Amino acid sequence: MKIGIDISQIVHEGTGVSTYVRNLVKAILEKDHHNEYVLFGASLRKLPLFLAYFQEVRVVNPRVRLVTVPIPPTVLEFLWNTLHIMPVEWFVGAVDVFWSSDWTQPPLMRAKGITTVHDVSFLRYPETFAKNIIDVQKRRLVWVKQECQAILCDSEATKKDVMNLLGIAQNKLQVVYPGFI
Repeated sequence: MKIGIDISQIVHEGTGVSTYVRNLVKAILEKDHHNEYVLFGASLRKLPLFLAYFQEVRVVNPRVRLVTVPIPPTVLEFLWNTLHIMPVEWFVGAVDVFWSSDWTQPPLMRAKGITTVHDVSFLRYPETFAKNIIDVQKRRLVWVKQECQAILCDSEATKKDVMNLLGIAQNKLQVVYPGFI
């Protein structure tokens, strides 16, 4: 099986999402030496961070390759969340599964979609978020609901919020606690 993973969020070092993505991907690569992995990173100015991470994980799993594109997150968010064009397979090649990150939901040609929803506090407490953050997340979640066969949640509370606030069926949701990564 060939698995694509969006590691774009790792460039935001020190954030919870960056730590989650870094650690989960590394743990998967340490344990699974049967499947092939394609790590996808998009950023205009932080491409060297992807290369450094790739060199780190390639040591634990040689069945991984890196694809980077010099596209700013705002452009990719517009292409993927708003227009929903340019399938991720155009960048990474054919994959069986693609795990998207926190900011964008790429169109998929044939791949099964998986994503992580870290929380939906922007829906519960919109007054505490900038309008652009709320808008980006709402656009992304429209496509998550349509294209992802599985959604990882950080906690049972997030899982319940995703079911209740987004109307996503429980059988599509799986809790993966960050502490177990």
